[in-house]
Amino acid sequence: MSTPRDPDAVPEVASEPAAPEPEFDFIAIGLGPFNLGLACLTEPIDDLNGLFLEAKPDFDWHSGMFLEGSTLQTPFMSDLVTLADPTSPFSFLNYLKESGRLYSFYIRESFYPLREEYNDYCRWAAARIPSIRFGQTVTEVTYEGGGTYDGTHEGTRGGTYVVRTASGAAHRTRRLVLGTGTPPYVPAACEGLGGDLIHNSRYLAAKSDLQRKRSITVVGSGQSAAEIYHDLLQDIDAHGYALNWVTRSPRFFPLEYTKLTLEMTSPEYVDYFHSLPSPVRDTLNVSQKNLYKGINSELINDIFDLLYLKNRRGKVPTRLLTNTSLDSARYDADSGTYTLGLCQREQGREFTIDTEGLVLATGYRYQTPEFLAPVRDRIRWDEQDRYDVTRDYAIDVTERAIYVQNAELHTHGFVSPDLGMAAYRNSRIIRELLGREHYRVEKAIAFQEFTA
Repeated sequence: MSTPRDPDAVPEVASEPAAPEPEFDFIAIGLGPFNLGLACLTEPIDDLNGLFLEAKPDFDWHSGMFLEGSTLQTPFMSDLVTLADPTSPFSFLNYLKESGRLYSFYIRESFYPLREEYNDYCRWAAARIPSIRFGQTVTEVTYEGGGTYDGTHEGTRGGTYVVRTASGAAHRTRRLVLGTGTPPYVPAACEGLGGDLIHNSRYLAAKSDLQRKRSITVVGSGQSAAEIYHDLLQDIDAHGYALNWVTRSPRFFPLEYTKLTLEMTSPEYVDYFHSLPSPVRDTLNVSQKNLYKGINSELINDIFDLLYLKNRRGKVPTRLLTNTSLDSARYDADSGTYTLGLCQREQGREFTIDTEGLVLATGYRYQTPEFLAPVRDRIRWDEQDRYDVTRDYAIDVTERAIYVQNAELHTHGFVSPDLGMAAYRNSRIIRELLGREHYRVEKAIAFQEFTA
């Protein structure tokens, strides 16, 4: 016989099962030098369980620009770890030692590693870290659970980010570090243009085809444009093409590399820059481009010397056009020719150039990854719909859960893409992940004062 039901009793409600605990303390998405440095620095920390996901099948950093003899523009101490931990086994010097080339590098007497050598070093480091998984394309990041931020480094209790990949895997974590890099930038005038134009990121693969054309135009103002122009100028006699270099800049700006200027790559200057109003920061970023986008002064001199040498034997078919913007472009498939609509900005005079080969050395620009769309409401945005990045590189509403690498130019200044400041940024991110300082975070290194 059943027991009568009490009409005043509160009905039982089945409780929802608790969300599974996060699998990882943090997940880093994208593996350029910055997140790879984070992988190296967190590898020996037992209290941090991280996962690094990269879509490419192996580490590859700007291999399309491995021109013979090209070097980094920062010294070898700006490797993945040294400026945070000089004793790390992941240092560039340890890589040279294990590769049997330490003495050769010493005798070479140059602080600047070859670009291809630096890429090999990064591949060497990545192969030694089991938490790195290549060939993993992140398709979506979602957020599960509510909870409120309790003011601790645990972030939002009960809340978990779920990172899904194209392979069907789903990984859970409380924190993310975004290092997805900056994709090649194509000017609006050249979008969907057709033909076989290339961005400088693919230069080496396309070089032989380029040199079979009757004319080549390089558009851009920075180091990559200068390296490509110099490379093509060396072979101009053998192939007989006409060569143009078009830059919007008023001159071929050298990279400013004096020591007091280098002090601006410092914690103090980042503090100062971050404290400024957003409009002031934007104005500064425009005016400071020669601090990080200029051309190596030796390369500028080498270009002039090469022009001088070649013009002794007769006029070389090359033009260098400054103050000149690319305003329009069209492609004629029948002739295989691009017609570039240009404007000399100071004179306000418009003209055109016809060219068969077109190289866009137009740099890279950050794009918000599409996989963040489901968690957009958990991200802080500024008035221009850019990440509102905290001083400690967080972008989420709790300021403790989502961090960025090289996506903070507008908030932290020109040091954001600088390899020399990567270990410093990673040290601060690691401090946030742990809730304590593991690697010493410098606070003041400059002789000069940036604030009143």
